Parts: sequence; structure tokens; C-alpha cells
Amino acid sequence: MTPTLLHQILDYANRADPYPVYEELRKTPVHHEADGPYVISTYYEIRSLLHDPRISSDARNQASGADPLAESSPEESALPPSFLRLDPPEHDRMRRMTNRHFGPPHSPRRVDGMRPELHSIVDGLIDGLADPGRIDLVEEFSYPFPVTVICRLLGVPREDEARFHTWADTLAASLDPDPDADPAERGKGAHEARMELGMYLAGLIEERRKNPGDDMLSQLATAKGPDGPMTTMELLSTAALLLIAGHETTVNLITNGMLTLLRHPDVLQRLRTEPRLAVPIVEELLRFEPPVQLLPGRTTLADVDVRGITIPKGSTLWLVLASGNRDPRRFENPDRFDPDRPDIQHLGLGSGIHSCFGAPLARLEAQLALSELARRLENPRLLDDPPPYRQNAVLRGPRHLHIACDGIRPRDA
Repeated sequence: MTPTLLHQILDYANRADPYPVYEELRKTPVHHEADGPYVISTYYEIRSLLHDPRISSDARNQASGADPLAESSPEESALPPSFLRLDPPEHDRMRRMTNRHFGPPHSPRRVDGMRPELHSIVDGLIDGLADPGRIDLVEEFSYPFPVTVICRLLGVPREDEARFHTWADTLAASLDPDPDADPAERGKGAHEARMELGMYLAGLIEERRKNPGDDMLSQLATAKGPDGPMTTMELLSTAALLLIAGHETTVNLITNGMLTLLRHPDVLQRLRTEPRLAVPIVEELLRFEPPVQLLPGRTTLADVDVRGITIPKGSTLWLVLASGNRDPRRFENPDRFDPDRPDIQHLGLGSGIHSCFGAPLARLEAQLALSELARRLENPRLLDDPPPYRQNAVLRGPRHLHIACDGIRPRDA
């Protein structure tokens, strides 16, 4: 019996290369199987739906059990929903309050001002690579980098960063289940990590309210803007979102990026001598190998017509961003990795009101990480291709990326 396309999307056997499945999926831009979600796979239709106010991101509008990927939500927890899983006007208020302390116009230098610190973290991780003959880039670099950045952004004391790493490890494992592990034990561990993280953050928030610094958590905790202050629960939800959702996507972006560059040594060599190429490389990576493959958990609030198909009110949608990014109706030679592509209006960070909140930071992290790895690793090469992938069908990336190099250049070489 031939597996359905829905089954093939979820099938781990296709994780290393899901793109032939997506190509088949695009032949039916609105794909629907009995009792399953409506799966949208083409660029223009996905982009339109991301901007459509009739499409809800609020899990409270979704019928129970309607989405087999509902548990893959990166901020799933006992906390109230983050603004990622809210609709206007609640979404707009929470996002506006958070953005006052993260980006323009109120905090225009928040991200760019972290550049020297990011550079220092990257250099320290590369200096610490123990064995150039066998490096696990995930474990030794792309995994610890973003969580350290989030700690610095929020103002977590240096002596507590190790605890944050432990919680991030546990929560990440809950998003990427080991099929041989006991699901009850995994769930218990994730619940305990969320509770410990929540209690720690609650204490840190109270401390920052009494003794604010110049970190983002202090500013969120003491803000008195036009939308009023955030409640403690809203602050906890927002901080957890920054840690979990922001961390996982950046890990995959960096790892997918290095894997792609090692498969395209001509581009890797160019990056070594042209560091500014990191900007278009990261944009093309977000199109070619996006860290978020699809957005589950969307619900129609009214009947919606897509390519002549009426999707009824109350239906569940999957928007397959990675398929839209390879749509030949939108991109010429879509299966070719080309950082010189003149128009890279990808869907890799979403679009519309729910476009990736942390996009400026994720972009900068990936640009610095890839350019320094290209510059400092001598003759890097893959040891396993394809590498072992994470189980998660939504947040797609290698679980390990084993590479070797002939040596590591000094920081100032």
C-alpha cells in the first residue's frame, strides 16, 4: 500500500531529503486527506494565507485532536500561550510590548549592539573545539551558541548560564523525541524542566524589578509604555518563547547552513575570502534549507477559497514553507543553492503578523557563525553525508553533524 503524502511528510525516512515529497505535494496545491489537515504547498497561496485575518494561530480555536503535529509547538508548556499562538488584538499588544525592547523604533541598536559579544562567543566556541579530526558541530558549536546568546540578551547571570543550557537540552529533547525512549519519562523530564525554568525566571524577574539593569528582561519587567506593564505570567511566557523557539530555529539554521556549504565547496571558499557574502548566503539558506519546514496548527475562522477549493470554517491548515520556497512558479531553478540569486523573497521566517520575531538576531547569529567557521576551519569536510536528522518534522535539522578539518586558524590570522 502506497503511503499517503501526509504520512510521507511525517515519515522519518524522508527527513534527510523531504523535497521530492514536496514536489509531489505541489501537484495538488490544496491537499486534503480524510480527517486530516488541509496542506498548502505553493508559494503564493502560503504567502496569501499568512496575511489572511481569517486564519487563526490560536490553539483555542482548534478542535481537539485535529492536528497530528499539535504537540510540536516549540513553546508548548504550562504557561499561558505566547504571542506566537495568539490572534489580534492580544497578539498585537504582546508583540508590540516585547518589540519596544528588542528592535526599532524604540531599541534600534539592541541586536546590532550585541555584535562584539556574539563574535566573542563564536570565537570562544571555535577555540574550544577539542579534536579537529572529528568535530560534532551541533554539540560543540551550533547548539551552545544560541542559548548563550539568549542568556546574555535576557541578562541571565553568567554563573547561571549552565543551568539554562541544561533546561534547553531537556526541552529540546521533548521537541525531538527518541523513538526508543519512554514517552512518559520524556514528558516528566520536560515538565520538570519547564517548572524549574519558570521558577528561576520568576525569581529573576522579581530581582530585575527591584534592581533593573540594561538587559532585555529588566526593561520588560519595568516597562511603563502605552500598553501598560506585562504581567509576570506574560513575562514568563515571552522569555520562554525567546529561549525555546528562538534557540531551536537558530541551531538548525546554522547546522543546515554549514552542511549546505560543505556540499558546495565553491561557495564556502568564496565566503572564506568574502565575509560580506554571509548576508546573501543566509537569505538563500532560509529559502533552500529553512529551519522551520512547515507551520501546523492554523485554523480557518471562515470558509476560505484557495485555488478554487473551499476550505470550510474550522478546518486545520498546514502551511509547508519549505515547499513554497522550492516552488518553480516563484523561483527559477528552485532546487539550486545560489546565494547570487537576485530575488530571495523566501518564506523561511514566515510572513505577515506572525513573521519570526527574532529574525534580526537569528540572521546575525548565522552570518557570524558561518563566516567565522569558514575563515578559521582549515579544509573542513563532512564525515557523514547525509547526517542523522532530528525526528521532528517541523523543526528540521541534523541531530549531529560530524566534520573534520586539518586545523583551526588563530582568531587574528
